[in-house]
Amino acid sequence: MTLSIGDKLPDATLLQMGAEGPEAVALSSKTAGRKVVIFGLPGAYTGVCSTAHVPSFIRTKDALTAKGVDEVICISVNDPFVMGAWGEATGASAAGIAMLGDTQAEFTKSIGLEFSAPPAGLIDRSQRYALVAEDGVVTVLNLEGSAGECNISAGEAVVDAL
Repeated sequence: MTLSIGDKLPDATLLQMGAEGPEAVALSSKTAGRKVVIFGLPGAYTGVCSTAHVPSFIRTKDALTAKGVDEVICISVNDPFVMGAWGEATGASAAGIAMLGDTQAEFTKSIGLEFSAPPAGLIDRSQRYALVAEDGVVTVLNLEGSAGECNISAGEAVVDAL
């Protein structure tokens, strides 16, 4: 089943880097009673993810906050060490974007947005998307047609959708 507008997000345990190392984060603790933007992408340090997708949310973080968004969350099928380092390298962490690793693609698969591109070494990765969830219910879902595109899933498109 592919996620749709009106669906409740499944709960998932994701990982983030904390002061003492990897920390488990229940997605439900981030979404319950809150308005959040979640954007998913194929992988940390990959081309479009690093040059377009993450920067678009850094640029629009204040505009999203002004529209009532409590938190912006980036989810990728990567480990928390990579996500933490990538958040530092891109400035996403300094901008207040939560960088969460879906280490075994469990969340990504549960929402039906996984894909694989073996020639590029990408197995069970996330399609490129952005969504808005209010109290865990999807109210906006912008799914790109291919992993190499970042148009309707960019931060600016999410600001416009709100």
